[in-house]
Amino acid sequence: MDPASQDINLNSPNKGLLSDTMTDVPVDTGTARTSISEGLTEAEEEELRSELTKVEEEIVTLRQVLAAKERHCGELKRKLGLTPLDGLKQNLSKSWHDVQVSNAYVKTSEKLGEWNEKVTQSELYLSASSTLEDWSEKLTHSEAYKKTQETLSQAGQKTSAALSNVGSAISRKLGDMSSYSIRHSISMPAMRNSATFKSFEDRVGTIKSKVVGGRENGSDNLPSPTGSSDKTLQDHAPF
Repeated sequence: MDPASQDINLNSPNKGLLSDTMTDVPVDTGTARTSISEGLTEAEEEELRSELTKVEEEIVTLRQVLAAKERHCGELKRKLGLTPLDGLKQNLSKSWHDVQVSNAYVKTSEKLGEWNEKVTQSELYLSASSTLEDWSEKLTHSEAYKKTQETLSQAGQKTSAALSNVGSAISRKLGDMSSYSIRHSISMPAMRNSATFKSFEDRVGTIKSKVVGGRENGSDNLPSPTGSSDKTLQDHAPF
């Protein structure tokens, strides 16, 4: 008796007897069982496996092409001086445009427009608007509002006048300083070239030479403060 045809369940009452259900089942062929379970023949299965291999190869090829295109795109952007921030802005603009033209956005905008129209045409809105207009008109015509407006206007005028006076004073002061500087720069060369200034320089030089000569020859030759030098200075005084 073939052991493979016996009942392998040791607890079965038919232990050791042939199984009626196993006599017609083929022993080998795992592939055949798969084909039968899916309803495919071996030829159909082989054809599908071949097609699957081709599709996978095409996917790998497309990925390689996409990577090459992305590298080329990056080089073009670098040559054009486009930064990642520019790309982000473009993506955001495109996304916002896509949102604006989407059906959900259009429907939402239309719905909000309808709600806005209903609100603005409602009795409550019209009543509130009319009440606010009445309050605004009463406020603008009240005495307190007019006094406040006049006070603010006067304060603004006084402030403008004060600022104008300060600016004028500063301008005059700067003008006086500039005029003094110009006059001073002009008068100094003229004073140096005058006869009085040259005479004064000559007298100072004479006194200096006498003092230096007196120190070299002795203290007796020094000019007296009340002597002839003073008289000479008095005789040649230009004033």
